[in-house]
Amino acid sequence: MNKWIKAFRMRTLPLAFSSILMGGFIAYQHSYTNWSVLVFALLTTLFLQILSNLANDYGDFVKGTDNDQRLGPARSMQSGHIDKDAMKRAIIIFVILSLLSGVLLVYLSFGKENLLKSLLFISIGIGAILAAIRYTVGKSAYGYSGFGDLFVYIFFGLVAVIGTYFLISLDFDLLVFLPSSTLGLFSTAVLNLNNLRDHKNDERSGKNTIIVKMGFSKGRWYQVILLGLAWTLFLLYLQIEQAPLNYYLVLLSFPLFLYNIVRVFKVKNEQDLDPELKKLALSITLFVVLFGIGIGL
Repeated sequence: MNKWIKAFRMRTLPLAFSSILMGGFIAYQHSYTNWSVLVFALLTTLFLQILSNLANDYGDFVKGTDNDQRLGPARSMQSGHIDKDAMKRAIIIFVILSLLSGVLLVYLSFGKENLLKSLLFISIGIGAILAAIRYTVGKSAYGYSGFGDLFVYIFFGLVAVIGTYFLISLDFDLLVFLPSSTLGLFSTAVLNLNNLRDHKNDERSGKNTIIVKMGFSKGRWYQVILLGLAWTLFLLYLQIEQAPLNYYLVLLSFPLFLYNIVRVFKVKNEQDLDPELKKLALSITLFVVLFGIGIGL
């Protein structure tokens, strides 16, 4: 069982949950609550994130990207703990779990009355499942063509935050685009750290991430843009909403993001970026939790 827990890469879950919680907090900010929807949104995200992790493990191993020259932690197939057939079965299981949980989530939100909306969200869920798999699996894996950043922004930001808000509130608010973009850009920044760390091995393996295309030096400034724009959009959201002072409690997390930028520019060895992934992910989680606390005050 331990080998599967390792393969699930549980340390990635707080970041995935953060986007769902942000959507839930914004809904609560606008006086909407639906706890069953929020719980099943988190459960569906759990299954999707694990599916994505397993598919990435499989795809990168099959393509030879996970090798002895990779700087990150050894993955399950790379280390020989899980074989290809077992990983394929696990991927299928989590596809089914994601789909079942997603369908129940949509039913809890819309019931039987809104068939068109239900079909739309089920289609989005299927898209999320395909995106989780196609990141590294297959000949046209988008993570190998430099589109990983875009898909992370869309699914960890727009889909997760706006989707959760809509499923709870049954209302669309264009302003939610701002905080959803913040979470999307934050998540992209975590991916960017990963790609900065692995850029040399990725280039040798034919994994053409944005960092491979633009180069390590420009990738550092790309990190500044991602985090800077994320904060700008969120503060703009607070200003437009005329948020009370307690909403600005999120500013307590700001120094942690500045620290990340400093570390990105100071490290001499790419491997030293590995601990920064966890720190940035936890900083994002703290950001969301502080926002939730601020709303509750």
